[in-house]
Amino acid sequence: MRSVRPSTGPLRVWITVLPFVVVILTLGGLYAGVAGRLPDPLATHFGGNRADGFSSAQDYLAGCLAVLLAFGVGSGLLVRLRVHAPEVSWLIATSYATAAVLGCSMCLTLLANVDVTDASAVREPQWQTLVSLGVALPAGALGRLLAGAAPPPPRRARGETPRLDLPAGTTAGWSRTISSPPLVALGVVLLGAGLLVGILAGWLNSAGLLLGGAAVLPLASVRVTVDRHGLSLSPTFLPYRCRFRRIPLDRVAEAGSRRIACFAEFGGWGYRIRASGSGLVLRSGEGIVVRLTNDKEFVVTVDDAATAVALLNTYTDRARARQGG
Repeated sequence: MRSVRPSTGPLRVWITVLPFVVVILTLGGLYAGVAGRLPDPLATHFGGNRADGFSSAQDYLAGCLAVLLAFGVGSGLLVRLRVHAPEVSWLIATSYATAAVLGCSMCLTLLANVDVTDASAVREPQWQTLVSLGVALPAGALGRLLAGAAPPPPRRARGETPRLDLPAGTTAGWSRTISSPPLVALGVVLLGAGLLVGILAGWLNSAGLLLGGAAVLPLASVRVTVDRHGLSLSPTFLPYRCRFRRIPLDRVAEAGSRRIACFAEFGGWGYRIRASGSGLVLRSGEGIVVRLTNDKEFVVTVDDAATAVALLNTYTDRARARQGG
């Protein structure tokens, strides 16, 4: 049995927005066919099964188109940013199910108003909700099928891992600091708001803000170090030995450097976890990519990553040589 081939990035975006385009065309065609048979205003919202919201037909159509365009564009952008993420196939399936639910509900509401003289008399039967949900299931399945398999993330080819020309018996160290001004600002704002709320309304009410600030700030500015012990990450705002991540040499298979796209690959800033590994990404740009012995990756964005990678590979080679000897 042949496996489904992964779709390319641009094709996946078009696949994602396709159901919303279909719903817009269907709704527009339906409106054109029944426009002369609609009341003014028409019933557009129901409490229970009774109409409790009304608008003109043109406003209803414009509102529906705005919602569909917002969902379509938003879904397409999200898929474009995370085209290599393994969950994108299910995101596309969700967009199909969402378009089906919205389109079915909008069309049924329009049909419920056809040939009605008093919009307040319009009723929305409960079975319409079941129909919308029933349509969502096959639509989601179709989206998942069209999405195909997720394309593999870009990986540095083996054999391109540099080494540092370090004389035998000598040691060296490498360290750089990487910071994210937006995360620093967010952490400071959360802590400041927490202190203010605590003073004015009690510390129990400010616990969430204080905990949020305490969680964000240590990851907003980090010192990345490579030495004879391996790779380590330490929060800049805490004492040097307060490391929150250390990768010893015996866990390193190989290291490389490449450009990291934080939103396309990880969906944002901060400490990120995904199926193929984890990483600290505080910006897009140059980064260290460590392939671990369990075949997962650890990524950290930092300047001068090539030097760090060369030194880490050199120390890894030395550790293996000692073990082999």
